Amino acid sequence: MAAPKGSFVIRNRCFAIGDLFLITLSALLGFAIRLDFPLFWTRLPICISFAVMAVVIKVPVYYFFGLYRRYWRYASVHDALIILLATTTSSTILSLLVLGLFLPQGWLDGFPRSVLIIDWLCSVFFIGAIRFSVRFLGEFGVLKRGNGRDRQNGKPRRVLIVGAGDAGTMLVREMRNNPGVGMEPVGYVDDNTAKVGMHIRGLSVLGTRGSIPHLVRQFKVDQVLIAMPTAPGSAIRQIKEICESVPVSFKTIPGMYELLDGTVQVSQIRDVQIDDLLRRDPVRIKTDDARYVHQKVVLVTGAGGSIGSELCRQVARRHAKRLILLGHGEHSIYLVLCDLQRQFPGLNLTPVIADVRDKPRIERMFQVHRPEVVFHAAAHKHVPLMELNLEEAVTNNVLGTRNVLEVAHQSGVERFVLISSDKAVNPVNIMGTTKRITELMVQDIATRAGRNFVAVRFGNVLGSRGSVVPLFKRQIAAGGPVTVTHPDMERYFMTIPEAVYLVLQAAAMGHGGELFVLDMGEPVKIVDLAHDLIALSGLQPGRDIEIQFIGMRLGEKLREYLFLAGEDYEPTQHEKVFVCRGCPSLEGEALHRAVQRLLQLAQHGASTAEIWAAAKVIVPECAAHLDAPRTPVNLPLEPGPKRRAQAWPAL
Repeated sequence: MAAPKGSFVIRNRCFAIGDLFLITLSALLGFAIRLDFPLFWTRLPICISFAVMAVVIKVPVYYFFGLYRRYWRYASVHDALIILLATTTSSTILSLLVLGLFLPQGWLDGFPRSVLIIDWLCSVFFIGAIRFSVRFLGEFGVLKRGNGRDRQNGKPRRVLIVGAGDAGTMLVREMRNNPGVGMEPVGYVDDNTAKVGMHIRGLSVLGTRGSIPHLVRQFKVDQVLIAMPTAPGSAIRQIKEICESVPVSFKTIPGMYELLDGTVQVSQIRDVQIDDLLRRDPVRIKTDDARYVHQKVVLVTGAGGSIGSELCRQVARRHAKRLILLGHGEHSIYLVLCDLQRQFPGLNLTPVIADVRDKPRIERMFQVHRPEVVFHAAAHKHVPLMELNLEEAVTNNVLGTRNVLEVAHQSGVERFVLISSDKAVNPVNIMGTTKRITELMVQDIATRAGRNFVAVRFGNVLGSRGSVVPLFKRQIAAGGPVTVTHPDMERYFMTIPEAVYLVLQAAAMGHGGELFVLDMGEPVKIVDLAHDLIALSGLQPGRDIEIQFIGMRLGEKLREYLFLAGEDYEPTQHEKVFVCRGCPSLEGEALHRAVQRLLQLAQHGASTAEIWAAAKVIVPECAAHLDAPRTPVNLPLEPGPKRRAQAWPAL
């Protein structure tokens, strides 16, 4: 590890020289403590011989245990254990030589055996003390040259830490270890009243979040840092409102999924983002069940999209043997390929530019690369655009999925995972209808062929291409207005990494034919998203940026739901994943004929009415956008035993 800039560095060669002295001192003290002063001088030759032996044995052992390859400025409990192990091992070797070889040979006559224990105790103390003194001096600023002054007024920013847990204490440690960041912590606030008044890493817990306005004025706080990476969105929202009322600037550390690849550091502090305000109780990272991709050839279709690219990253972290990136857009595949090559330089990557509607091309690709696990994320998903291009929605989503499904079945693929959507539930648009048809096709082929093919259904993901959050950001950057379709419009939201993690876990539970549904938490009003994004931009809704309601677009409904009426569903071993088994309207040969009829109409330029009529044969619950939505069903707030979704009143 490189030393922080501006720090006084004690090199490990200095520790090696110091150890020569301390090992000798420990040996001499062992004799001095054990023997009276006159007797000590008579045993001095034996003492010197023992000291030389100790140096010869202990220094190589310390080197073997890495005591000269560590940066002791950040010494930890683990380092203390290494010191204890190294000193104990070296003292044991020395004791075995003295007791087993030298004393029986008469080479150290008169050697007091208790000296071995005293020498070990002194070694543990001295070797540990000289190293941990470096951290001790660093904690109190003795070894620091830089003072981390604020560029504007020459003083460090005074910060108040919200959250006296692990994240908050790590922030304090980083601020003290790296004064160049220009931050001086003044204390904590925490909603756990039992912590109020306690001292953690030399700072007091000064109160709860309600004390923030008073503490900001009392301690002249320049900034509030929210160190609550697992807090729900409601808590972040309240703290944001408190800080705005003072006013005082505020930032936060990364959330759970941003911390998977590293620890909390001051450099990771950032402005509060919309993801933070939407956070529910976070998805808990349990034992990873996605071992089925380890050392497997994995194919991801739609790899250039938001979900597909994140699937590629998370599969890469699980050490796939080879990762095949299939997509129709060369630029998006190129960008994902470059990103993966940078993050995973040793990963075997194969980019494939192909259209899933081209079955001969898909067959050749499977023959050449032999994928063992397939994630099918390729699909058209933009609802209003697909309403104006029904043929594209049907051919890409239905024909493309059928091609990949059939070729995967013929090629003996071990596991197939379809990425579905909550818009497949009682769909009022062609995009949702096609996704429901693909769910039925996956369940049908899994049932008939006994294959481990499953589908995973979930709602909107924050930040995906074409989603509402990037649109709002562009509108705010342009000075407004921010356009919202309807004041009561609401959707389920997840972060992209969170959704993909659950997809991987759900697929591990499948045996064939299951439809997994991700618990998305509570739906969020789109107008609330707009207000939050405007506020996070430092502006006020209605004053700086106008919000306009423009009316619902083609194929939209006010609310999305996660289950069809009549679907039996039950919790799985993961509390955020449900599995449901409905009664498909069509299956087997009847489903095949109906799908073939729909595809023929789409490919031959049939009318919108004819395409919708053919789709309704497969998905009777679907309704064209001019019809009323039918019997939506919501997800229960808490998992329980098997349930049957009940019909709710039409919206």
